Amino acid sequence: MTLHHRTLWISDVHLGTRGCKDEYLLDFLRHNDCERLYLVGDIVDFWKLKNGFYWPARHNEIVRAVLEKAARGTEVIYIPGNHDEIFRGYIGTTFNGVEIRERAIHRTADGRHLLVLHGDEFDGVVCSSRWLAVLGSEAYDLLLVVNRWFNHGRRLLGFPYWSMSAYIKHKVKNAVSFIFDFEKALMHAAEEEKLDGVVCGHIHHAAMHTLDNGITYCNTGDWVESCTALAESSAGELTVIRWVEESARLLEEHTLENCPDNGRLAPTS
Repeated sequence: MTLHHRTLWISDVHLGTRGCKDEYLLDFLRHNDCERLYLVGDIVDFWKLKNGFYWPARHNEIVRAVLEKAARGTEVIYIPGNHDEIFRGYIGTTFNGVEIRERAIHRTADGRHLLVLHGDEFDGVVCSSRWLAVLGSEAYDLLLVVNRWFNHGRRLLGFPYWSMSAYIKHKVKNAVSFIFDFEKALMHAAEEEKLDGVVCGHIHHAAMHTLDNGITYCNTGDWVESCTALAESSAGELTVIRWVEESARLLEEHTLENCPDNGRLAPTS
């Protein structure tokens, strides 16, 4: 089953790290098509690759899946983040159908204009204290290792994927306060540019909400914890796709559709 969208946004994939949920992302790319695909930064994690090369075959498959979409006519726009900032040196160029931009203004089907950017320029830690950001990244990687083993145990017991690291992060008071300030700063930037909203990544926290002034904030989330993306329908409706839950739901529906009597047991005589 393939789902069709007008636009898809994904970010914070972190290819080149063991924390990348590559199996979920590859499944997502294979089952979702779109007219326009935004890669909203931190697709490749060059910070981590500098400390040791890790690039399994599935990461090549993800790159190939994106390039195949571009070859088939999908407009692919890559907006680099802080972990793949090396690509900022190529802004304005196009490689194999993938256009690299610093930021973009996306016009939805219902006429809204959205600022699309990674968002690291609104993170004071990344902007002013790079060493602290790198240190925080190392601590975060450790948390993801714990999360990976935790979910390995859950799979052995028959339980679905659940992000313990995301749960811990969003329960910490300072993290919650940072997320709120980050959202507020980005919505203010959209308002200053007289736009209707903003789409970003960076903080690994998928969200979508609209203020009283009509400014919409959308965060695509990530593919190391939540496995989420932002989608626009043909009518311009925006939704956050949580692929772990959505793929399970689609699989259940498909199973029921292909079972006799919609999966119910036939009555016995």
